[in-house]
Amino acid sequence: MGARENILGRLKQASDRRGKTEIPKPDFEQSVYLEQDRKLAENFKTNLELVAGTVIRTKNLETATEKLKKVLTDLKVEKPFCVDTKLKKAFKDKMDFTSLKKDFENIKVGITPCEFLVAHLGSVMISSAGMSGRRLYVFPETHIIIAHEEQLVNYLDDGIEKLQKKYKGNLPSMITNITGPSRTADIEKTLVMGMHGPKKLFVLLCEEPF
Repeated sequence: MGARENILGRLKQASDRRGKTEIPKPDFEQSVYLEQDRKLAENFKTNLELVAGTVIRTKNLETATEKLKKVLTDLKVEKPFCVDTKLKKAFKDKMDFTSLKKDFENIKVGITPCEFLVAHLGSVMISSAGMSGRRLYVFPETHIIIAHEEQLVNYLDDGIEKLQKKYKGNLPSMITNITGPSRTADIEKTLVMGMHGPKKLFVLLCEEPF
């Protein structure tokens, strides 16, 4: 008997001694996610800050103004770039923005809304459907997102379902998730921040909708 036959024979003997093994069927009704034991806003903040994002919680847009001003002061930026008319109207007479095309290539901070916030991942769901388009999410060194707690969802599939209902089957051409600042470790496993997008990500999260 050769070595191969000898090994296979011993394996068969061991299997015969062990007897038939019953493999239980998986419970397809059980959730694939771990239960979340805290409120969505708390989970979102914890999970985003684990990947170097920053969440600043506030009551409403009015109280968010001072917090936003402080962030911009720390970043030494006077005029962030914002094209969203709803946000510019909300902060009107309280701070200055620029939305001029000639200023775009030199912007340090971009301010945008978002679609939804995924608590389980600490991710921000964005799309190209808004006035901010595609480039404002990736071009600035610092990205500041203004959102409210009614945009929070538990899991990614919840966000996708809400997007489908919101756009009634006519989905935007670009939908993606932002999970913390842009990063890569492709070169010699050295982590580099801001390689393909913003180096810093802030989410100003209001309790009240706007």
